[in-house]
Amino acid sequence: MKQKHQLLVLFLKTLYISAFTFGGGFVIVTFMKKCFVDELHWIDEQEMLDFTALAQSCPGAIAVNGAILVGWKVYGFAGMVVAVIGTILPPMAILAVLSVCYAAFASNVWVAAALEGMRVGVAAVILDVSCGLGVNVMKEKKLYSIAIMVIAFLADFVLDVNVIYIIAAGILAGTIRFIWMRKREQTTGAV
Repeated sequence: MKQKHQLLVLFLKTLYISAFTFGGGFVIVTFMKKCFVDELHWIDEQEMLDFTALAQSCPGAIAVNGAILVGWKVYGFAGMVVAVIGTILPPMAILAVLSVCYAAFASNVWVAAALEGMRVGVAAVILDVSCGLGVNVMKEKKLYSIAIMVIAFLADFVLDVNVIYIIAAGILAGTIRFIWMRKREQTTGAV
C-alpha cells in the first residue's frame, strides 16, 4: 500500500508541477527541488544539483529528464514511468488545445500581453534558482567548483560561448578532477 501511495504522490506532484509551471525546464526543476527536496525530503539538495546537471546535459526536454532521474531515485523504473507521465500530460493537453485554436490565439492582444508578463516572471524564477545554486557552490568553499562556476559564467555572459561548449567543458573538468582525485587517493592509500 505504501508503494502505491508513494507512486500516486509522485504522479500528482509531477502533474501539478508540470501543469502550473510556465517557462521551461529550469523553472520546473526549481519546483521539483522545492517539492522533492524541501517538502517531501525524498532526495537531498546535492542529488538535485546533480540531477539538474544531468538533465541539462542529456538530449531532450530538461523537465522530462529531471522527472526521469527523480522518479528513478524515488521508486526505480515504476517511479520513472509515473514521473514522466505526470510531467508530459499537461503540456500534451495544452498543445492539443492550442493547436486547434492557434489562429485565434496567435493574433490576440490579451494573450500576447499575458505571455509577456509570464516571460518576466519566468526570468525572475530562473534568476532565483541560479543565485540559489551559486550560493550553494560558494558555501562549499571548494576553489575548484567556484572557479568552474565563475569561468562558465564569464564564458556565457562575457564571451558569448555556446552553452553546449560550456557544458562539455564542465563535464571534462569534472571528469579530470574525479580521475585526479581517484589517483591521489590510490597513491596516498598505497603509501
